[in-house]
Amino acid sequence: MSIALTRASSAHFGLRWLWITPLVLVTALIAGTAIGETPIPVDTIVKVLANQMIGTDYPVDRIDAGIIWNYRLSRAVVAACCGTSLALAGVVLQALLRNPLADPYLMGISAGASTGAVAVAVAGLGAGALSLSLGAFIGALLSFGIVIMLAHAANSGVGGGRGVQAAGAIILAGIAGSQLFNALTAFIITKSASAEQARGIMFWLMGNLSGVRWADVTLAVPAALFGLLVCLWHRRSLDAFTFGADSAASMGIAVRPVRGMLIIAMALVTAVMVSIVGAIGFVGLVIPHAMRFIVGSRHTRLVPATALAGAVFLIGSDILSRVLVSGQVLPIGVITSLIGAPAFALILVRGKRS
Repeated sequence: MSIALTRASSAHFGLRWLWITPLVLVTALIAGTAIGETPIPVDTIVKVLANQMIGTDYPVDRIDAGIIWNYRLSRAVVAACCGTSLALAGVVLQALLRNPLADPYLMGISAGASTGAVAVAVAGLGAGALSLSLGAFIGALLSFGIVIMLAHAANSGVGGGRGVQAAGAIILAGIAGSQLFNALTAFIITKSASAEQARGIMFWLMGNLSGVRWADVTLAVPAALFGLLVCLWHRRSLDAFTFGADSAASMGIAVRPVRGMLIIAMALVTAVMVSIVGAIGFVGLVIPHAMRFIVGSRHTRLVPATALAGAVFLIGSDILSRVLVSGQVLPIGVITSLIGAPAFALILVRGKRS
């Protein structure tokens, strides 16, 4: 009886999200396109979209049409994809590592991806054979591998010393890995980049959507959809992993293959997003926790809720980055940190009280 009720509840939740998600996402995309230093009416946006997508011929100011189609809409779409991907990566890492502080930024994945992308773009790693995204992916996997080895060594009590707790070890290892790869990135920039390149790369490393165009959309959308589909497909496995690898194995889950595939998938989507917009913090940390307060811990609900919230959060952060300082666009990573740090502090306080 209880199983039937649970399934009925999940089905009702799924049907509700089928119409809520497009509505909220389209609203956020329209807001991201309309709001800026030059406000654009919604009817103008609709006319431009109709002209571009179905070949109508509504009279629209050419400057407004250029701002909408060539700049703001593509920027909003990539922001949504990036927010979705980073938030989902946080959900997966927190479940697999059973650590509420796990996210791509703290675990060194973003730092490794940044190093790989910079090595390809500035130092010419791969002699043209590696794309920016592939270099970022290699860097992300290398960084995460080093973090896992450091955490394992700490838990094993290397040198006869006593191992530290797993939860603390993985975070400390992540911080160490992040600092190592941030230092490598700085070294590559200092050694190989010109002064102009260095300024651009440092701005990009803080999260930058200013250079995003439709070519980036064709890369970001498939990556985000891939990450979402992988998480939805393995939602029950993620539920099992929250109770530990032994519990997951007792439920018939092939622990090592599933865990390996999920980590590789999240490293891939994180690397793609970092190669497009740079490293953005707090999305994968704050959004999953906020959604757990709202929809609970079951991944059937948590995954779609987190994907949508991550998209909306980063679109909103991008809007703020464009309007907060008149005549200047702030790095989006600055906005996410300004919002994410106090939000996460609030979540920690509320979690301690409950």
